[in-house]
Amino acid sequence: MQIIPKVLLVNDDAASLLALESLLSAATRAQHYALLKASSGHEALRMVLTHDFAVILLDANMPGMDGFETAEAIHSHPRSSAVPIIFITAHYGDERHRLEAYSKGAADYLFTPVIPQVLQTKVAVFVDLTRKNLELQAKTRELSLLNQDLRVQRVQDLERINRALEQEVAERKVAEQRAQALSIRDPLTNLVNRRSLIAQLEHAVATADRHGGEFALLFLDLDRFKQINDTLGHEVGDELLRQVAARLLAAVRVSDVVARLGGDEFVVLLEGRGAAANAARVARKIEQAHTRPFEINGQRIATSTSIGIGLYPQDANSAAQLMKNADTAMYHAKQHRRGSIEFFREELNTRERERAQWVAELQAALQGKQFELLFQPRAALPDGAVVAVEALLYWRHPRHGLIAAARFLPDVADSLLLEQVCEWMLGAACAEAAAWRAGSARTAAQVARVVMAVDLALLQIRPELAARVLAHLRACKLPAGWLELEIPEHLLLDTRDSAAVLRQLKAAGVRLTVDDFGSAGAALAMLRDLPFDAIKIDRAFVRAIGVERGTDMAAAIVHLGRALGLRVLAQGVHSAEQLAVLKSLGCDEYQGELLSPPLSAAGMLALLQARPTNQITSPNTSQAALSTPKKRGQSR
Repeated sequence: MQIIPKVLLVNDDAASLLALESLLSAATRAQHYALLKASSGHEALRMVLTHDFAVILLDANMPGMDGFETAEAIHSHPRSSAVPIIFITAHYGDERHRLEAYSKGAADYLFTPVIPQVLQTKVAVFVDLTRKNLELQAKTRELSLLNQDLRVQRVQDLERINRALEQEVAERKVAEQRAQALSIRDPLTNLVNRRSLIAQLEHAVATADRHGGEFALLFLDLDRFKQINDTLGHEVGDELLRQVAARLLAAVRVSDVVARLGGDEFVVLLEGRGAAANAARVARKIEQAHTRPFEINGQRIATSTSIGIGLYPQDANSAAQLMKNADTAMYHAKQHRRGSIEFFREELNTRERERAQWVAELQAALQGKQFELLFQPRAALPDGAVVAVEALLYWRHPRHGLIAAARFLPDVADSLLLEQVCEWMLGAACAEAAAWRAGSARTAAQVARVVMAVDLALLQIRPELAARVLAHLRACKLPAGWLELEIPEHLLLDTRDSAAVLRQLKAAGVRLTVDDFGSAGAALAMLRDLPFDAIKIDRAFVRAIGVERGTDMAAAIVHLGRALGLRVLAQGVHSAEQLAVLKSLGCDEYQGELLSPPLSAAGMLALLQARPTNQITSPNTSQAALSTPKKRGQSR
């Protein structure tokens, strides 16, 4: 009878659970072992009461009962006290977590992204040991059925087998230690090293070839590093490399690979669709991160990073060729201007230079007062009362005319510039509302019932955001409850600073809405824990209503909002059919061309004054709409 050991995989994140399961799928299909899964510590405890496991792969960070508590509970039970546990975590360099894991009886401690071969080898060691032990137990039971005369001989045979097993396990441990000594990580920065990068790069090539995909490779080299190293010493140089590594990791996604090749050369591997556009965005983000001086031993050290970008399969037909071409592009970047970005292909460089010119013009627009706000109402369902007005940013470009923010802000990777744009939006929206309130008593009463919404186009939520928002409200003598901030969902993926800032704004009375909900995949736990008032359905889901399963998606978001106690808003409503569906689903508010196009400040005020009850009884009733073509509009 074939003996199949069992492995338990514990992770509260469904995506991580699926990813780890896929790494072990080949072994499970070959019936080397059976893989069981649990999505929480409590579920894991129930499973160890009914199953014997060769090894448990345990997520260190889980809500409720975390990995350390779960490990302690598992080892406290006699049935599972000896089960080896391998912790898996994304907390690089956190020695406290590592020591805590080993104090709870951990057999090993892995960081994500997990290297497939390392994970598979470690699991195989414990599975093989368990299989041999199970075989030994089976032979022991068989021994009891044998004749007494044969029992001594059988015991000797089993002892010999056991010694062979012990020797095999010892040899496997030596092999694992040798593999660990080779190391998959750079000892100075803890980044992936050259050997591991080449393996992952070849895997990316194979995956792209198999599925017709693409990926990008960024080759980075620090400027003036040799001078810094020679002048200030190797200790300062080493610390600079460590800080550079930390800024690189902060500039990319968790799924991206950051490696140090040696010296001051780094590589970033970006997989997924839209490789060229994504590579340029990440390169600009890295470039921006390196504009801040590094603080080392009380000294401020300024450097920059020259970046070369190669794309697969456009620029190469192999991993080695792509590495060489990205290196060549980096060399040209150094020759052109230190701290610059160069693609391997000239046409992409032309596009990048056009983007740089666009950003320069945008900076000039801030100084030249070329920005203006238009306003679009938002109405309640089912009665159609106007309950909010969203301030929409437009750029009165000298050559291209009036341009909506959606056409120029996504290409801006300069966080300081985006913060300045948002600062202008907040100030202009507050000033306009104050002007409305300074009108007649009737006008002020009508406007006071309408919330002003401002969409934050930021790269991240910084700690000083709350103070800036409240300063604008105080300057314009406006109550905080009048203002609603729309936070794009992608900003919630990093909650290190945002949670405290959002709670500070909420405590002051500012309303908070998750914008473009459904577009970035924010965890539901974030929505439950952060102090939001509403979620705004991404326009793509509204557009899909009546097509395929679009209505089902909209319904799911409405039900989710209800479950979380949040109001549900819909943007981009362009047809009566879409509005009817949203009304039937119980959506709270809607916004879009069906209700009204974006209006000038005067047009918006006239619309509110014309209807004392703040109602719009038929679509597009206002004639004070924006006169530019709709394709340039930023209607929600």
